[in-house]
Amino acid sequence: MRGNVSGWYARLDRECMDRIEQMNIWLDAWEEALRTGLPQASQLPSNWPTLPASLLTDPGHVLDHLLCRHDAEADGRSPRGAHPTPTRLADAIIAEELKVDTPVQSTKDAPTDVNLSALPPAFRAQIEAKMAKERAENVEEVDEEAEKEIAEGRRTRTGIPLPFADPAVGGGLFPSCLLKWHGEKIGNIPLEQRSEDTRTLLSSLQLLDVCDVAAVATRRRLLLAAIRSNLVSLKDDDKPGLLNRSEAEEILQDVVRVGDALRGSWLWDDAPRLLMCNPPWLRIKDRFRGHVEGSRLRKELGEELRNLTEKDGRLRFSTLRGNVNLYRLFLERSLQLTQSSGRVRLIVPDSLLREQSSAPLRRLLVDKHEWTSIWTFPESARLFTGVTQGVLVLGITVNGMSEELICHGPAEANELCSKNGLLPTVPRFGLDRVRWGQWSRNEWSVPRLPRDRFERQNLLTVIDDLAELPRLAESHHWLAGEKRLRVRVGEVDQTTWSSDIKPWKKGSRGTPFIRGIHFRNDEEKGVWLHHPVFNSKIEVEASERKQAQWKGPIKAPNHPRLACQAIVNAQQSRRLRWVVLPKGCVLGNSVNHLELPEEVSDRLASQHDDLDTGLNWLCNLLNGDKLDAWARAWAANNNVNNYELEMLPLPPLEISVAKQLA
Repeated sequence: MRGNVSGWYARLDRECMDRIEQMNIWLDAWEEALRTGLPQASQLPSNWPTLPASLLTDPGHVLDHLLCRHDAEADGRSPRGAHPTPTRLADAIIAEELKVDTPVQSTKDAPTDVNLSALPPAFRAQIEAKMAKERAENVEEVDEEAEKEIAEGRRTRTGIPLPFADPAVGGGLFPSCLLKWHGEKIGNIPLEQRSEDTRTLLSSLQLLDVCDVAAVATRRRLLLAAIRSNLVSLKDDDKPGLLNRSEAEEILQDVVRVGDALRGSWLWDDAPRLLMCNPPWLRIKDRFRGHVEGSRLRKELGEELRNLTEKDGRLRFSTLRGNVNLYRLFLERSLQLTQSSGRVRLIVPDSLLREQSSAPLRRLLVDKHEWTSIWTFPESARLFTGVTQGVLVLGITVNGMSEELICHGPAEANELCSKNGLLPTVPRFGLDRVRWGQWSRNEWSVPRLPRDRFERQNLLTVIDDLAELPRLAESHHWLAGEKRLRVRVGEVDQTTWSSDIKPWKKGSRGTPFIRGIHFRNDEEKGVWLHHPVFNSKIEVEASERKQAQWKGPIKAPNHPRLACQAIVNAQQSRRLRWVVLPKGCVLGNSVNHLELPEEVSDRLASQHDDLDTGLNWLCNLLNGDKLDAWARAWAANNNVNNYELEMLPLPPLEISVAKQLA
């Protein structure tokens, strides 16, 4: 089905190459379908490809996809890699966020398992009178608070906090889903108050996008979504409970604006109380790939973002580190824009939870704000069609301090719920601040936990056991002295030096070139190097013989080293695969190695008779099952990063390897 959908967009490109025209035709057909009551597919041009069944029920999602493809192509990226936010995810986020703001009846009534008709009449009359009094008191209290917020323009009668903002609105998914939610709830309020409540909601939207094409499409999409939800009249006439179409169009023209949320000032006076967004997951170095002066534009953009300041001279983005991804900037900017005690819900890659370059951003979330909850979806969930990246949904209350993070997941796509957010089957875990800080050394990373309850408990026990131990790259522990151990990447970049890397043929002699593919492991032999220099029986056509010999100018070290595979297959049973690399070998950049200070090498040699024996002893220690479980829990991606190895905990020297890591 997914391939069929992808093929439909490809066939559409052959019939209509103008992507803006595609969107306009689609919106025209959507409006005509609302007017006639006929299926939208019947309103499309006859030369358009037949619409797949999976695209018939959600016209907004098709618009999102068309706009994503337009944006990707305009930026020089492939439209095949453009995938919009799933509507069901936005619906679930809104449902979970707004259920706490929806007026509810008192829960102080008699237990639900008590049948009042079974009680004697006198008792039943007393209990019914008490319950009626409690209900009246509770409703009066809820109504009083709600009416105050409504009078101040801080919420709708359907329970939506205002103003509502999306600083990267794209095609208008979140506000469209919000209108649908509002339309489902508005039937519970008096008819004479409905149009005013819809007017309040529309007027309090703050929707911004850097693309004028997106702004035009969003205005029209929200109008059609409001008509579809029976909030706005299709024709320019007055109907009880509905907002007039002309007025709605005028409001949307004002609330959907074109601007850059990252570089510009916020275009509204009132700070949003609720902000929801799926910001671009795009590195600055991937921008402007289709432009002739793309390199210059990327450099200028990076420098501008790094040096942006506020009126008081503070840097706008204080957490920039490494290869800047735009979603990080949108997250920090969203926290600045939202009013104190307001709520922020963002969809971002789950690598934010563990990658070192996001540590300053995580510290900001914990120390300056109340980071309350996360939803995690693993790569296998395939939440975004065609995307294998894990997905994270953040829930943050602006200002305050985080005391406990509620972690929901790993969740599957079919566990999204439009009524409650997530189904009760999704695992839930509370991470208190003290335990969290001990685990991550106050960098506030969050481990990747398994779904199975028993596996999860075993992993939590491992993390608790190892968290307080010294880390590999720290100084002054039993393995290192004043000089710290460092993890380095292999000395040869395989792309740059490709002409100097040759196959290892039968009878070859020379310098072995070690890549990640040469690492093997099984339960019996443990971890070993499967390279033709160590095993001449490897078949001639085997991939281990390709790119296995070094002919370049870089000299091989004349001492043994401890090496670890750096690029890991997601289906691999082990994450850590350490081997002792004999002297005279050259490493590719798909392998990391441990750089030992001279004093550490001397100590290992003296304690274990020679350096080879000492390194083998240390290698067995680092290949332990507990350390491998630790590494899988804290992995940011499929690459085994240097910092990840440097932060491996080391067991105390006086405890045997078997007892500590078995």
